[in-house]
Amino acid sequence: MVRWEPDAAGRLRKAAVELFAERGVEATTVAAIAERAGVTERTFFRYFTDKREVLFSDQGEFASRFVIGVEEAPADASPLDAVTAGLRAGEVLFAPERREGARVRATVIAANPGLQERELWKMAGVADRMAAALRERGVAEPAATIAARAGIAVFSTAFADWIADGQARELPELVEDGLRALRSLTVA
Repeated sequence: MVRWEPDAAGRLRKAAVELFAERGVEATTVAAIAERAGVTERTFFRYFTDKREVLFSDQGEFASRFVIGVEEAPADASPLDAVTAGLRAGEVLFAPERREGARVRATVIAANPGLQERELWKMAGVADRMAAALRERGVAEPAATIAARAGIAVFSTAFADWIADGQARELPELVEDGLRALRSLTVA
């Protein structure tokens, strides 16, 4: 008899990403994911609607971190400073021990055009939510959208650098480099 183990959703995520990396997304079945995670297919569907959802199931929490950072920025913060607060709040999801898993996930997404599109939509959604939070703070358009999208561009660039082979620097430092580069463009 199989003994119950905690964190079925986490084990399913790990199993899915491993299998996607080994076999590809299309060749990986829900049954194989469930088996590797030590659960039933029924348990899989308690957590996820389909196998691709495993890669995006934390999308709500992900976006919320960035938005909360914008919302909690000091009242007198400039739009870019509020976005910076959002990026810093989002960085907590990317601890050093999560780098290798993030690399594998990114490799899986890069190998599948449908997943690439979904990842782009996810990041656009984060930018939209950050822009909405800026508008709530009184930032007018187009400044709210430009600041939010620029912030997401900085984050995406830093993230790609963070997961690159041989990169030893941590994400917060890479984000700060990106923010400095962005600010230098606006000063010129």
